[in-house]
Amino acid sequence: MMSQFPPLSKAKLVGLSLLLAVPSYMLSATESSVELSKTSLATVANSTANFSASYSAYQQAVTDNNDADIFKYSAESYELGRKKFGDKSLDTANLALNYAAALEQQDKSLGENATNEPREQAHQLYLIALAIYEVEYGDDAVDVLDPLLGAAKTNSKLKLARSQYRQAVEIAEDSERPLLLASVQMSAFNELNNTKYYDRRVRGYALNAFEIYQDELPPNAFKRVEATYIAGMIWLAEKRESKAIPLFEEVITQFSKLDYSHPYELASHARLVELYEEEGESEQSTKHCLAIGSMRPWQESQEQTPLYRVPPEYPMSAARSWKEGWVQIAFTIDEYGFVTEPKVLHSKGGAGFEKSSLKALKKWRYAPKFVDGKAVTAESLVQLDFTLSRR
Repeated sequence: MMSQFPPLSKAKLVGLSLLLAVPSYMLSATESSVELSKTSLATVANSTANFSASYSAYQQAVTDNNDADIFKYSAESYELGRKKFGDKSLDTANLALNYAAALEQQDKSLGENATNEPREQAHQLYLIALAIYEVEYGDDAVDVLDPLLGAAKTNSKLKLARSQYRQAVEIAEDSERPLLLASVQMSAFNELNNTKYYDRRVRGYALNAFEIYQDELPPNAFKRVEATYIAGMIWLAEKRESKAIPLFEEVITQFSKLDYSHPYELASHARLVELYEEEGESEQSTKHCLAIGSMRPWQESQEQTPLYRVPPEYPMSAARSWKEGWVQIAFTIDEYGFVTEPKVLHSKGGAGFEKSSLKALKKWRYAPKFVDGKAVTAESLVQLDFTLSRR
């Protein structure tokens, strides 16, 4: 007798049997998937919340200029952001730049007690950001300048740092943006000028930046004044006094308009005292001695430092006999910064040392003492030592 129902295929029957055989397994698996999804979503949400809170704290620290919190939250937000955005994200690169800058600041605050660790950490972070930026924008794009300059500044290998600075200058040159080029060139000069890699190219960076600032910025712009001072120092080092003097005078002119005394102004006065005295123009140097005296607080316990010093000549008779000695001299600094009434208090080695010391001291120039805004005379004391190098 034929069945009233059509026959089930074997495949369908097997499938149906399996479904009926394990109903509790299938239900359990479905519930687990839902729970795992909920857990994953909660983890992601928690991670996002933590990052947002950390980055907000970093931004507040920047607003408050709180270096300790800037360091703490830049590090924290970088680590959280790296997990949130991934190692190749532009957001991660920007967070790395924040953290690197904080590490640099920490390195500066440690001063002489600093180790290479914060600087090296900052360097690695700049390299991470640079690699991401180069993929995102191209290795010759203006956008890569921030991480590239950061990597150069924190590079402990100066030869590699020089190459990075050269690359940065080339990128800035191609940008056809003069002020950007000047800024990059000054960065390169400031980091390389006191190293063995200082050469005419590095020198040229500063002088070219100075020319750009002259063309692009008003006379009182700080960057222009700073570059003017640096250019003056370059010409001074190269014995080009005629080029150095007007630049230092320009620095003083601009900073004299401020309500406070800037270190560049003070230094420029000191350099001009030296330059004018070298040229025998004591009258010209006097106004700069007076200016320095009015700028610097006088401390009775502080040993006075002359603005211009001529070393005493070693007496030939003493040098031939390998005689050494010293001379203590008391003297007066008048209201114009000249040395007057020098008197030998004590000495060792003979009259030759005394005579040479007195002759030299009369050529020295000081910043005079100021009382209630007026230059006055003051007493001072110095000891000049005469020693020979024995090789």
